[in-house]
Amino acid sequence: MSAERKPKPRMTVDEFLAWAEGRPGRYELCDGLVVAMSPERVRHADAKFSVQMALRAAIGRKALPCRMLPDGMTVRIDPCTTYEPDALVYCGPRLAPDAVEVPDPVVVVEVLSPSTKAVDSGAKLAGYFQIPSVQHYLIVDAERRLVVHHRRGGGDLIETRIVAEGGLTLDPPGLPLQLSDLFEDL
Repeated sequence: MSAERKPKPRMTVDEFLAWAEGRPGRYELCDGLVVAMSPERVRHADAKFSVQMALRAAIGRKALPCRMLPDGMTVRIDPCTTYEPDALVYCGPRLAPDAVEVPDPVVVVEVLSPSTKAVDSGAKLAGYFQIPSVQHYLIVDAERRLVVHHRRGGGDLIETRIVAEGGLTLDPPGLPLQLSDLFEDL
């Protein structure tokens, strides 16, 4: 006797946000399916915090009209997909204090972890650049102390470089970052 498997119900982003409100744990929505995020390791948490602090400090030094937000914010990729980057930068007016979604990020950052490497460099790379406002996608490898910088070029071109020393400038919005700052506490 074979048991018939019922397919998992798919959600829209709006349904997902309502479902996730007040629910413990962290989740993303991928093609309508809820994906639980794995517990973090100390290296990942330290790297996220260093990146967040470096972004915030760089915005302050340049007095840019931008804000860094840490993990926990939702970025809508399409009607059935949302991601929750480890850090992001948006520019312009402040978002409402109760907002859970950042509609126009300029910079998104993911810190690699063993369970997310393939997704961060595959589906998330393609997804983040579906958002017209996204100019930079940084994949931070804390173990190897390097950053893979994906930058929007002309037309549909995405330029990629690997930064293992020195710094990089995220322009727009004109944000200089030193790798030593990104990996300061590691």
